[in-house]
Amino acid sequence: MIRSEGTITNHLYKEAGVNIAAAGALIESIKPLVAETRRPGCIGGLGGFGAVFDPKAAGYDDPLLVAATDGVGTKLKIAIERDRHDAVGIDLVAMCVNDLVTQGAEPLFFLDYIACEQLRGEREKSLVAGIVEGCKRAGCALIGGETAEMPGFYRKGDYDLAGFALGAVERHRLLDGRTIQPGDVVLGLASNGVHANGFSLIRQVIEDAAFDWADPAPFDQQQRPLGDILLTPTRIYSRSCLAALRHAAPASIRGFAHITGGGLVENIPRIVPDGLVVHLDARTWQLPDVFAWLCRDHGITPEDMIHTFNCGLGMVVLVDPQAASVVKDILTAQGETVFTVGVVESASDKIANCLIIDQLDHWS
Repeated sequence: MIRSEGTITNHLYKEAGVNIAAAGALIESIKPLVAETRRPGCIGGLGGFGAVFDPKAAGYDDPLLVAATDGVGTKLKIAIERDRHDAVGIDLVAMCVNDLVTQGAEPLFFLDYIACEQLRGEREKSLVAGIVEGCKRAGCALIGGETAEMPGFYRKGDYDLAGFALGAVERHRLLDGRTIQPGDVVLGLASNGVHANGFSLIRQVIEDAAFDWADPAPFDQQQRPLGDILLTPTRIYSRSCLAALRHAAPASIRGFAHITGGGLVENIPRIVPDGLVVHLDARTWQLPDVFAWLCRDHGITPEDMIHTFNCGLGMVVLVDPQAASVVKDILTAQGETVFTVGVVESASDKIANCLIIDQLDHWS
């Protein structure tokens, strides 16, 4: 019989590079952080094989469940170089919950996966603290996760993150783009900067220009380190968008598009029905300094920008024109910076894509 008292260390496994005791200590250290995210619907606590959540206790009568999973990508390389890890934890939550709200779903709970070459204790606790902060901003509970120590698989100091979020929306409130029609107004919600997409290109630009992540950012008046500015976490839009759905007239919000990998060009068309085109004017919103710097000083054309980055719009909202000013006011009251950036039109035979952006040369 093999008996474990919880304090015995598997020396052979530890010598191979996996410290079970350290993993257990990490779980105990993050339990108070995770408890801060409890919300109606949570059943039980951290540490079981599975986690249970009750949508009825969360206030839903006839819910559809909406799931999303994502990571942070090569932005992690900057976090590792700068030894700053909480911000990418917020990114991880943001990338998932912002996707959920595009279908009208409220984020209910979140699960994380952290894989590394070797547990470092404070680093992982910082990551979880960031995830907890993201969950608090989104209003969802962190109900579980997995931390995997994988020596020989990851290089020394490297780690990866993945997240999974589950949300709910009442069946009759699901957003699927079918109500979008000509004349709808397009609102853009300002981004916090680059968010968590396009960093492979940014890292190439930084390498080619021989910058260091600790160098003062050339586009920042406060001369903050370049790496720290680029680590600004993705803005979480779920609370403000859900507030707009609750307080605006029923069916006045036609759809949301979360601007992630592929930029404006790839993400807006994902919600637009056949036969329609979204027509934007690049002069109608402020291009953040980091994007202006990439475009004007490092030869990234405006066309490449809109295929890669959010370009200052982290979420796009398509709205009934009769309700546009009300929705804009609600979102502004929720702390969003909102631009009126375009309109939905009927597509002509000459249009090959369902997105047109005029005045891109304004950025050059």
